[in-house]
Amino acid sequence: MKLSLDNVNELAWEKMNGLLPVMVQNGYSAQMLMQGYMNVEALQQTLRTNKVTFFSRSKQRLWMKGESSGHTLNLLEATADCDLDAILILAAPKGPTCHTGATSCWYDSALPDYSFLAELEQLIADRKDEAPDSSYTASLYQKGIKRIAQKVGEEGVETALAAATGDTEELKNEAADLTYHLMVLLQAADISMADVVAVLRARHTAAKPA
Repeated sequence: MKLSLDNVNELAWEKMNGLLPVMVQNGYSAQMLMQGYMNVEALQQTLRTNKVTFFSRSKQRLWMKGESSGHTLNLLEATADCDLDAILILAAPKGPTCHTGATSCWYDSALPDYSFLAELEQLIADRKDEAPDSSYTASLYQKGIKRIAQKVGEEGVETALAAATGDTEELKNEAADLTYHLMVLLQAADISMADVVAVLRARHTAAKPA
């Protein structure tokens, strides 16, 4: 069940004396970030502010993740499981989540390779406001969207040529260049990979037989 301020009280709070376990997952990379607990007030505050807030059992009070470190978790979506006694939070982390400084409290856990694209997208987005001489990405932003679009076109041609000549290693490299420059172009246009995926998902759904 997707959670909102209107259905918070429908959860099975009585099962665990007013506290429910909460799993937090990176909404872009699918990486599991941390586990905590919420009471009604913590969930309501999370939904109102879009900042993930827990009930701290040690401090016996509401605790917004990152209130001291600044490493907040920005809410993307909150859902309850089939028994209404556990909560899954999809969030956009600002900085590392674990108190050790690691990205995740499960810092040894393996991630699918594609999840790196979410990490790369965030890095590319962060370069927008940096000085042009600080990185290649920042210099691309400084040159403007037309030059970035031109680079995408160039890399697309080079990718196609590598495929046509059967050069597998060159195809990998050119495809990587194309993917990177396309992500920069999308960011320059204020479009996320999630927006692109939403279009693909909609097309897939529309193409399914009735």
